[in-house]
Amino acid sequence: MTLATTLIPLPVLLPTLGAATTLIAGRRPRLQRLLTLVVLSVVVAVCGALLYLADRDGTLVLHVGGWGQSVPGMGPLGITLVVDRLSALMLVVSAIVLLAVVFYAIGQGVRDGDERQPVSIFMPTYLVLSAGVCMAFLAGDLFNLFVGFEVLLAASFVLLTVGASKDRVRAGISYVMVSMVGSLIFLFGLALVYGATGTLNLAELSVRLDDVSGGVRSAMFAVLLVAFGIKAAVFPLSAWLPDSYPTAPAPVTAVFAGLLTKVGVYSIIRAHSLLFPDGGLDPVLLVAALLTMLIGILGAIAQSDIKRLLSFTLVSHIGYMVFGIALSNQLGMSGAIYYVAHHILVQTTLFLVVGLIERQAGASTMDRLGGLAAASPLLAFVFVIPALNLGGIPPFSGFIGKVALLEAGAQDGSVLAWTLVAGGVVTSLLTLYVVVRVWTKAFWRSRADAPEGHLSAALPSALLDEPEDIQFVDRDHVGRMPAGMVGPTGALIAAGLALTVLAGPIFAYSERASNEVLDRSEYITAVVGPR
Repeated sequence: MTLATTLIPLPVLLPTLGAATTLIAGRRPRLQRLLTLVVLSVVVAVCGALLYLADRDGTLVLHVGGWGQSVPGMGPLGITLVVDRLSALMLVVSAIVLLAVVFYAIGQGVRDGDERQPVSIFMPTYLVLSAGVCMAFLAGDLFNLFVGFEVLLAASFVLLTVGASKDRVRAGISYVMVSMVGSLIFLFGLALVYGATGTLNLAELSVRLDDVSGGVRSAMFAVLLVAFGIKAAVFPLSAWLPDSYPTAPAPVTAVFAGLLTKVGVYSIIRAHSLLFPDGGLDPVLLVAALLTMLIGILGAIAQSDIKRLLSFTLVSHIGYMVFGIALSNQLGMSGAIYYVAHHILVQTTLFLVVGLIERQAGASTMDRLGGLAAASPLLAFVFVIPALNLGGIPPFSGFIGKVALLEAGAQDGSVLAWTLVAGGVVTSLLTLYVVVRVWTKAFWRSRADAPEGHLSAALPSALLDEPEDIQFVDRDHVGRMPAGMVGPTGALIAAGLALTVLAGPIFAYSERASNEVLDRSEYITAVVGPR
């Protein structure tokens, strides 16, 4: 085995072994945290090495157990792990986010032994989630992509219901029910694909599907799109997300918002470009992208709670990625890949900032917030940078990604594509309006002008004169922002700014990834050999 093939399974293997080890160390929280940080730090390094090797040498493949050439003429058997430029980029960005969020969670001071925060299971479950994310990005066949989704589902339910409060359990049950429906649809799609082709290996499928009739191919693609659309929260399959994410703890909400929907987007890219590149359902995807953008951002405008507001913007901006995928041209795919990386970092950062707002002011609803800019200029700074980035203000990465997608739509030139261009511009302006609204209400105005300002927790200055009417969780910590929470948030802000400062080389990498995705030959040859 070469160095590259040795590294390929480590993003899954290391978190899995780390989860088992931290579970054994459940009575020693400090050791748990140290092990988690070490494991995820090594995963970041491994994913960085895989990105470099995939960009230098092309697609990397590992047939687990050496089953790749065991049955000539039948294609690879067993588990195939594949790293190309797209999956390598997703691995690196995901690993960075996973590491930053666990630093944040530790800094938040989640305590072992507290009945609301059973930390002894938090770290092992978080590592299982990390393994599931990496497994989905590495999967070279549909079945192991399904396994990755199920690992995510199991770990997500535990993390979503940490503390077992009524709201969290209710949200967790809704999330699991929707996810199970998506999994059943995915499983039905697997049966349909295997029955028609006799394989689930992505590379082998891309060859065999050419011999399947167009109607059957369209049916397969439609079933898989529904399954992936639920995971990615594409309208009209997105209603579950705004109700599920806001109830979870800030670190959990952040990693969910940043990563889990992007696994669904990644799966759509694979299915669209590798398995069904004829573009038969592109008009459907374009309409879904437009509705996702507009309905998501209109939902955000109607929210007063910042967590729910950000959940709706998350749905809205999934539409940009689906827009780029459905255009089926090189610039559109490049823009979509770049925008996925941008959105993972920015959306995660904003949800971490909401955790800081809750810690500083005791609430996340704008009706109770005000005066945060005066009370904490640092908090104002860590909000405004990713907020402007999300809104697409130049020269931030959000602006660069959106310009690429809009230009790709203009290149397409169809009426539907131009409609998406207009919808993308409107969505971007409304996103800017939404984040400015949060700024003016939560940061700029006086707390005394907030409709429910008298119910807010004490700010770290003498801004509160009225008696407190509400008991907040972790009340002793309101008004404090631990360095362990601010530091990871700042690191993710810096990573988001790196997409702007290094926009040239990063977008060039996205273009190479796009060319590799749209030209299936390298992927197929690397996995099954010359045909």
